[in-house]
Amino acid sequence: QQAVGVDALQYFLVFIVNESGIQTRGGQTAVLIVLGLVKLLFIFVGGYFFDRKGRRPLFFVSLLGMAVSLVLLSVSFFGNTTNSAFAVCGLALYFAFFSVGMGPGAWLVPSEVFAITVRAKAMSVATFMNRVTATLMASTFLTTAKAMSYAGFFLLLAGVCIIVLLFFYAFLPETKGRPIEDMSLYFAEITGDDTILEVEAKLRAEEDVSVEMSGSVGDQSGLRSRTSASSTEDGDGSGNKVMGTMA
Repeated sequence: QQAVGVDALQYFLVFIVNESGIQTRGGQTAVLIVLGLVKLLFIFVGGYFFDRKGRRPLFFVSLLGMAVSLVLLSVSFFGNTTNSAFAVCGLALYFAFFSVGMGPGAWLVPSEVFAITVRAKAMSVATFMNRVTATLMASTFLTTAKAMSYAGFFLLLAGVCIIVLLFFYAFLPETKGRPIEDMSLYFAEITGDDTILEVEAKLRAEEDVSVEMSGSVGDQSGLRSRTSASSTEDGDGSGNKVMGTMA
C-alpha cells in the first residue's frame, strides 16, 4: 500500500501542485479540497464492490489505474513547461484508483489471511511495516524527486505499481465469501501444506475434548444437586413421621 507512494504524495501534495504551475494560495487550497473529496468518495465505491466482485479484480483495477495515472502525471512534468490541468487530473485519477482497491483492501486482506491464533500479532507486524514503509517513502520523496525530477519519480512509482500488481497476481488468493474461521484450512489446501491441516485437526480435537469434559462436569454437578435435593426431601419426610408418632 505504501510502496506505491500514496502517503508521500499526500504529505507533499502542496509541493506537487505548486510545481505543476498552480501557485496561488486559493488555487492550491481548492485543488487539495477536490482531491481529498475524490479520495474519500471512491472509498465507498471500493467498499461496495469488494464483496461483490472480489478482492483480486479490484486490486488489479486499482494498481493498473494508478500506474496509468502516474504516467499521465509524469508526462505533465516533462520538459520545462507543465500542464496544470493535466497534472490535477492525473492526481485525481491516482487517488480515485487508490481508494477503489489499495486503500481499503490493504487493511481488509491482512485481517482475513492470518490464522485466528496469530491474527493479533500478525496485524501488529503488518501495521508496523506499513508505517515504516510510509515513513521511508515520505522522508525520501523530496530528495528522490530532486535527483530524478518529478517526472522520473512518478514513472518510478508507476513501475512499482506494476510490480505490486504482478506480485498480487501470482500470490494473492481470492478470499471473497470465505469465513475467517476456515481461512487457515483454505491456505493449507491451496499451498499443499499438510502441517497446517494436522495442527488444525489437533486443535479442533482438543476443543472437542474440552467441550465433552465440560459437559461431563455439568452432568455430574446436576446429578449431585438432584441427589442432594432427594436426600433433603427424604429427611423432611422422616421428621414428619416422627413428629406424627409423638403426637
